[in-house]
Amino acid sequence: MKNILFILLFIFLLVGISNVVTENELIPEDAIRIRVIAASDKKEDQELKIKIKNEVEKYLYEQLSNVDNINDAHIVIKNSLVNIDKIVKKYTDDFNINYGLNYFPEKEFKGIKYKDGEYQSLVITIGNGLGNNWWCVLFPPLCMIEEDTTDVEYRSFIVDTLNKYNS
Repeated sequence: MKNILFILLFIFLLVGISNVVTENELIPEDAIRIRVIAASDKKEDQELKIKIKNEVEKYLYEQLSNVDNINDAHIVIKNSLVNIDKIVKKYTDDFNINYGLNYFPEKEFKGIKYKDGEYQSLVITIGNGLGNNWWCVLFPPLCMIEEDTTDVEYRSFIVDTLNKYNS
């Protein structure tokens, strides 16, 4: 009986700890981000950004679906740049793709502040890149989080995903 109580207490502690997520746990230091910057804030430019984002994101998640470490993720992304270029060219000829260290401004999302700085990332800039942007974590794959989930589900998903890729 004591063993069962000890196991249950241990499980509750693990669940409790996994729901207490700090800013550093949300995005690992060695994560790879993706960012798509619209040409402007005009409706058609923002719609173009979303179309490109959706297709590139889907393509890269398919490419990275069986990748479980950061080094292999870098190789897959580098080898995918030609295809990413082809995807974006379907929508526009006025763009730039950069894979490497790129600047990200500070952002607050769901009460968590993400610091500005240089991050390993794939950045697609449409036109002059003067519009609002979309960004997320490409690897480990944290972009697939549903927008309408609760904070607890959001945090649990992130902890589970980080644990999968950190082991």
